[in-house]
Amino acid sequence: MSFSSQAKAELCQQRPERKCCALAESYGALLYCNTFSPREIRIITASGDFAQRLPRLFRRAFNLSFDSLPASASGKQSFSITDPEKLSLIFDAFGAEIASTLSHHINFGMIEEDCCRSSFIRGAFLAGGSVTDPEKRYHLELATPHRSVSREAYSLLLDMGFSPKETQRGGNALLYFKQADAIADFFTTIGASRTAMAVMTAKVEKEMRNTITRQINCDNANTDKTVAAAQAQMAAIRRIARDYGLDSLPEPLHQAALLRIANPEASLSDLVLLSDPPVTKSCLSHRLKKIMTFEPKE
Repeated sequence: MSFSSQAKAELCQQRPERKCCALAESYGALLYCNTFSPREIRIITASGDFAQRLPRLFRRAFNLSFDSLPASASGKQSFSITDPEKLSLIFDAFGAEIASTLSHHINFGMIEEDCCRSSFIRGAFLAGGSVTDPEKRYHLELATPHRSVSREAYSLLLDMGFSPKETQRGGNALLYFKQADAIADFFTTIGASRTAMAVMTAKVEKEMRNTITRQINCDNANTDKTVAAAQAQMAAIRRIARDYGLDSLPEPLHQAALLRIANPEASLSDLVLLSDPPVTKSCLSHRLKKIMTFEPKE
């Protein structure tokens, strides 16, 4: 089951206790479904949980049943209403004149209460929404064929404290989110707290992995620098030994050279711990730099 299907399954566990919320959820589903016209309502869904919820939801909201039900309980399932009396009743429920409706607009009088707003958005997501697995990336979208509805839903979401982005894809108008926090808040608002927690858990785990990766990369870079510095120091010591002999080095530099020869891959910090007599890190660093540029005085 996809993450989007899991989210819808959790949302379908919510029962609208009040008829106004059932109407609001149905309203969102209709405005974001495949077809909502004066001649036909058609809702097609791949969510088995939403398919089971729809007949009960419409019975609660309108006290009516679908004219056509899915032939199979698997795959994409289609629900439709073509009976003129049922269609007229549904349009009337939302304060629209079926004979004069040319384009849909959200009747905000239907969703004045906070619970009804959340129910409306829940219905919109169930019918026209999707969310990507947060382990891969963060993306939630609501798609509707009605541009005016999308613009009005944008304003509704702003009033609810969200900041969605807008775009077009094919014949649909889209509202979408690409931030984990916004997606988690969205699901919390519409009644899917487990899904919200899953999004935030994925975010935390992803940030931890990124932090560990950065630390490993930093450690590797520091190791590379340590190895490169040690190799350069060994090359300078071999040059001095070949051209002048190590005895040509002043005693402090001679001790530092012997220490490096004995520990060719050790870091500066490790060399300080191995020094006898003890020296500071800055002192040993200075001596090794002097070795790098050493030329005996004539």
